[in-house]
Amino acid sequence: MKKIINDPKHVVDESVAGFGLAHADLVRVETDPIHVVRADAPVAGKVGLVSGGGSGHEPLHAGFVGPGMLDAAVPGAVFTSPTPDPILAATKAVDGGKGVLHIVKNYTGDVLNFETAADLAAADGIEVRAVVTNDDVAVKDSLYTAGRRGVGGTVLVEKIAGASADRGDSLEQVAEIAERVNANVRSMGMALTPCIVPHAGEPSFTLAEDEVEIGIGIHGEPGRERIKLEPADAIVDRLIAPIIEDLPYASGDRVLLFVNGMGGTPQIELYIAYRRAAEVLAEKGISIERSLVGNYITSLEMQGFSITILKLDDEMIGLWDAPVHTAALRWGR
Repeated sequence: MKKIINDPKHVVDESVAGFGLAHADLVRVETDPIHVVRADAPVAGKVGLVSGGGSGHEPLHAGFVGPGMLDAAVPGAVFTSPTPDPILAATKAVDGGKGVLHIVKNYTGDVLNFETAADLAAADGIEVRAVVTNDDVAVKDSLYTAGRRGVGGTVLVEKIAGASADRGDSLEQVAEIAERVNANVRSMGMALTPCIVPHAGEPSFTLAEDEVEIGIGIHGEPGRERIKLEPADAIVDRLIAPIIEDLPYASGDRVLLFVNGMGGTPQIELYIAYRRAAEVLAEKGISIERSLVGNYITSLEMQGFSITILKLDDEMIGLWDAPVHTAALRWGR
């Protein structure tokens, strides 16, 4: 194992500390229990947004803390859900008097621990709603979930719901918009290589030199099938067909196309994938209104990518375009 780390036991603590030092204008890092909060939290009269989950998916979630997106992020150990205590602390830290929305990826530990934290917050008089993201079309169930996994669509939910909260919407309105985004977004990913969890010290799974995994999860969960390596266009076609069929997306739809790197994939390859995905959508009469390309929800150093498609309406477009200022996503400010 070659990694730029010290003690594997302290990877998350040291990384989060470095993140806080690098972005002290945007966030503050609380260490006991650990959570990342926007520097001006709580914002009075605004719904607070909290997300989180296992580390190893950076910039998700801490990289999306700041004006126009999340108010707090709660990092667990690598690929491990945070416990209720830091989730509760983050919830209290961002409560500006209008309630708090939890955005939770559909993994069993995340869902249970956020539910427990929400119950504890309610006992303290804080109104909490939760939206569970489940956009991965690759599998129905996995070792980590009951139902579909929450993956790339989570980034889009956080941005659009964050803009809704920023404009002063109520907790009910912010939750409704988050649910609407989740209902209209679908994703699927693939891997060329596994990743190595620091405390494990060995690859999370094995692939032959000429094999790829189609439908991989962001923790290395098995996908739909293992195939021989194909050209980029063929791989994109394998990913995008089940995405389009699932909602389904149809001619005349307006969409946001998001091509996401899994951590070890260079931009030059992501744009090759984007090019083919755009061709497929154009052939079907689906209009790409907005786009996002880059490493935004990763799996450590895994080589691979995912495709996410969100069916847009006018309100979603306006909220996507609204100003955002975070470490990993920023425009309009």
